[in-house]
Amino acid sequence: MRFAPAPAAPRPRTEPEVGPHDLVDTALTLPAPWAPPPRTGLPVLASVVPIVGAVGIWLVTGSMLSLWLACLVPVVAAATVVDRMRTTRRDRRRADAEAEAARERVASAVGVRHREERARRWAAHPDVARFLAYDTAVWRPVAERADTLVVGAGEAPSAVRVSGGEGDPASDRLRARATVLEDAPITVRAGEGVAVIGPPVIADAALRALVAQLCLSLPPGKLRLIAAPGWADGLPHRRAATGIAAAVVEPGQQVPPAAEIVIARVEPGHPIPPRCGATLVIDAPGVAHLDRAGSVQEIAAEALSRDQLHTIAHALTDRASHAAVPGLSDGPAAVVPLREVLDDAPPARRGALAAPIGSNAGRTVVVDLVGDGPHAVVAGVTGSGKSELLITWILALCATHSTEEVSFLLADFKGGTAFDALETMPHVTGVITDLDGTGARRAIESLRAEIRWREGELGGHSARDIDDPRVRLPRLVVVVDEFAALLADHPELHAVFADVAARGRALGIHLILGTQRVAGVVRDALLANCPLRISLRVTDAADSRAVVGTDDAALLPGGVDGRGAAVVRRAADPAPQPARIALSSSDDIRRIASTARGPIPRRPWLPDLPGRIELDDLVRHEDAPKGGGVLLVGLADEPERQRQRPIGVRTGDRGLLVVGGPGSGKSTVLATIAAQARGPVVRVPSDPEGTWDAVQRFACAPPEAGSIVLIDDLDTVAAHFPADYGREVVERLDLAMRRAGDDGVLFVVAAQRLTGAAARVGDLLSRRLLLPMLSRQEYLAAGGESAHHTTGAPPGRGRLDGRAVQVAVATAAAAGDGRGLAASGARVFAPQAPLTGFVARPTADARAAVAAWARRGVRVVRLDDFAAGDGSGGASGEPVVVTGDPDQWQRHWRTLSDVRSDHDLVVDMACSAEYRLLTGDRSLPPYCAPGRPRAWLFRTGAVTRVALPADDTADSLLTADRRDP
Repeated sequence: MRFAPAPAAPRPRTEPEVGPHDLVDTALTLPAPWAPPPRTGLPVLASVVPIVGAVGIWLVTGSMLSLWLACLVPVVAAATVVDRMRTTRRDRRRADAEAEAARERVASAVGVRHREERARRWAAHPDVARFLAYDTAVWRPVAERADTLVVGAGEAPSAVRVSGGEGDPASDRLRARATVLEDAPITVRAGEGVAVIGPPVIADAALRALVAQLCLSLPPGKLRLIAAPGWADGLPHRRAATGIAAAVVEPGQQVPPAAEIVIARVEPGHPIPPRCGATLVIDAPGVAHLDRAGSVQEIAAEALSRDQLHTIAHALTDRASHAAVPGLSDGPAAVVPLREVLDDAPPARRGALAAPIGSNAGRTVVVDLVGDGPHAVVAGVTGSGKSELLITWILALCATHSTEEVSFLLADFKGGTAFDALETMPHVTGVITDLDGTGARRAIESLRAEIRWREGELGGHSARDIDDPRVRLPRLVVVVDEFAALLADHPELHAVFADVAARGRALGIHLILGTQRVAGVVRDALLANCPLRISLRVTDAADSRAVVGTDDAALLPGGVDGRGAAVVRRAADPAPQPARIALSSSDDIRRIASTARGPIPRRPWLPDLPGRIELDDLVRHEDAPKGGGVLLVGLADEPERQRQRPIGVRTGDRGLLVVGGPGSGKSTVLATIAAQARGPVVRVPSDPEGTWDAVQRFACAPPEAGSIVLIDDLDTVAAHFPADYGREVVERLDLAMRRAGDDGVLFVVAAQRLTGAAARVGDLLSRRLLLPMLSRQEYLAAGGESAHHTTGAPPGRGRLDGRAVQVAVATAAAAGDGRGLAASGARVFAPQAPLTGFVARPTADARAAVAAWARRGVRVVRLDDFAAGDGSGGASGEPVVVTGDPDQWQRHWRTLSDVRSDHDLVVDMACSAEYRLLTGDRSLPPYCAPGRPRAWLFRTGAVTRVALPADDTADSLLTADRRDP
């Protein structure tokens, strides 16, 4: 057995450094085994050729010397073979030496990497001895430790890999040795459960080591022992009310149903309790076997004596008290009433905002937002008592200071109810919630105006800060509950808080920011200006370190006993101090409100814009422009200046583009501007014929200087016309708007979306008012910002020049004023000239017109009959109308030429395809709406739109009345 050393006093030692992981994971390579070169035979041909040559020389010369030279050839061949064998033996010896040296280097590297890997594994999964050797490892939140148990040390697969050397026995042995890590921690999942079997003495020692390891890994509140032998009573986890439930079961006991981790001691030969997936069999001291998942492994199990466990339990209890872990006594933590701590409140003094917020071991905990601040951060998870802390802090300041000394702006972004009870406090200037929508954003942005106002007050007294006795300003405390939720909805407001944090001390503006998490939410620039830190229970040690610099807040338990337990760290504190936050009641709120002193404080922010404002009220506004020249649109919201003022347009602005969805108030804007006009107002009718006529007049004769042109639904204007007419309308509107500045004309144009004509001419207008739209995409396409798009906004709420505006509503009489409206329609045509040509197909409208003319005494002649006669008028001088379809008129081309040159030619709109051919006019004729009895009158080269009479209009043929189109 491996007995852990007796614990000593806590030492400030950190866990050991380990090597980089990539050294373990990088493969090592062995050289390939030496292979001899291929063997070659005797050089027969090279030996025979010299012999044959020598014999030939002897036959020719008869010299015996040549025969002696031939005898040397076999000797040279044999020497060559012997030399090759010697070279091969030398190469083999050299290769064996190099391979041995490479194996030694790789074996050394394997040893180094095994040590690094072993150290890393023990650092991730320490046993009791290593927990005690390195004090910072105790209760340190490491994900790999939370649900594992080290049951002993043994062989484990290694991540070290060696490649190469295949076929060499020594290399094969080295590769196999590299894959096994000796003396490595052997772990099991804590939730699997462990059953320990063996002699009672050494089995109990192994059981105590496993329990101690769990308690060293997880603090009380994260782990609780719901059942354990008497030797575990000294552990603080036996008194924890929350956390993972662990049970230590002795022989013959039942496993508690609530147990999540089970560690049991079993007598040899007895059945294993349920929920124990691993079995640790102790054979002898230092020898044990782990049976898990069908495999058995020999390991060395750790063991603890009773005295060692008692020492560990005493050290853990001291650690829990130093870390301010409440709820570990025999009874629940006592509730601290606010009334008790207020009795020990320090007297109020200028230049301080000291307030009692709780107690610690009978002593009142006092924090000074000025001396310890100027700003504070309060962290805590849901249910830890964060809102109660903020309420207690506010009430304590209200109870000890008058409204001349401190006022509050409260923001609740976790549902809108935390600060409702404080609205009656005279010190509270306003409560904003996430239910206010853009109102919450306005209130926070108003802090910029508050900064400027306070700077102006200090500058007026030549004071450096608010502590100057010449300055009588109350300190403003801005309290935000769920700061992270506020930034999630309005990320751009982080810059506002950073500005307030940087300049707030001298100006007397203080922040108290409550949030569940700090890491990754509160930026360093803002956190650096918040030296006063208070943290209730947090789940992540990183959040605890970010707030108070230690893991203490992560060690606070949950549950009823943990609610209100906090750690406080001021800038001058060497270490966090524990505290139990005082709790307030409704009686405290009523009592403090009734005893408040001082006048009603100045409100640092304005309410939201009204949902409706009358034009008459806007004109009477104190900030309304005096004199003419400005046409008011609505009331603009300027929270950064703490004001709301009328805003409008001038004739010199050239144009105002109003974009908004159905029911957003576009028509209201047009009516409001028309009601204030002092010059002509030209409304472009929505009827296509009236639109065409109005645009034609713009091209021929621009409106007089000072006129206002109103166009509604510009994006649908071109859609009412055929393609060629639509292009003509857009081009002439484009030209008219380009000349608007020079002509002194103001165009006010409304559209539902920037498409069609609105997309083309919208950029020509210098001002743009964005009203509510159906979707965010349409709002962005119109040039708006995503943050400004809201749903449920009242009609007329929009953005003009980037500022929130509520459009004014004109009275019915003013809005209905029709001065200068553009007329539309067509005069009913009655033949007055001696001769009139009528081009028409045999339609109902054409026959009705001919019949009406005949009843009025007009002589109607068919074209073929007229061309066959002399072409004279009627016998008594009555007007003559010559009728024919387009084909007939083209056949009688000479008659057509005479009529259109010297007489009136009327072309029914049903013959629009032949209009240019019959009239010779290449320009577009006036637009005629389909389905109406319309025609074009071509007279002396000019063309106008006329209405054809129907049967019921015969009596009005000779009148000058206009007919409703």
